[in-house]
Amino acid sequence: MSLAEVKKLFSLFEQRERLIVKLAVLTGMRPGEIFGLTWARLQDEYAEIRQRLYRGHVDTPKTTNSVREVALPDGLLSEIEAWKKVSIDTQPTAWVFPSEKLTTPLSKDNCWRRWIAPKLKEAGLRWVNFQVMRRTHSSLLNDLHVHPKVVADQLGHTVDVNQNVYTKTALGRRKKAVNSLEFALGNL
Repeated sequence: MSLAEVKKLFSLFEQRERLIVKLAVLTGMRPGEIFGLTWARLQDEYAEIRQRLYRGHVDTPKTTNSVREVALPDGLLSEIEAWKKVSIDTQPTAWVFPSEKLTTPLSKDNCWRRWIAPKLKEAGLRWVNFQVMRRTHSSLLNDLHVHPKVVADQLGHTVDVNQNVYTKTALGRRKKAVNSLEFALGNL
């Protein structure tokens, strides 16, 4: 996604769903990590990834690298605090995004089908999914020249997977590169 598309994405949703998509794009968290968050796992500057929600069950993170501390940007921390203020149960073991029962986490698939996908369709962003958001995180940080190891650690990947699978370079950046090459060659 481009920066403009990300801004459009963020503008589509109310508080809960906006926080979910921001966690995906701004932190690069997997959906199972987002929906598997409890309040105890949210610290002052990071989210501890020690569990995930996988096919409706609490499970261990996907890989050894997936067990990590995910940095949370300052603005997102403010939004998390605002969400906490309106949340019914904020005990340490409570889900950040609970189902209607409060004792189980919100289902990723139900959330997607009921609240996220319809808004994406209306906005012409039907092609966006959680994987696109995660890859957008990696690609936009690459465009901002963030060191690949920093991005890989944030995502819970190796540098190889981050650079070769997740990161996509923007056309504008590639255009600048080929123009630089052409200029270096003296417009031959």
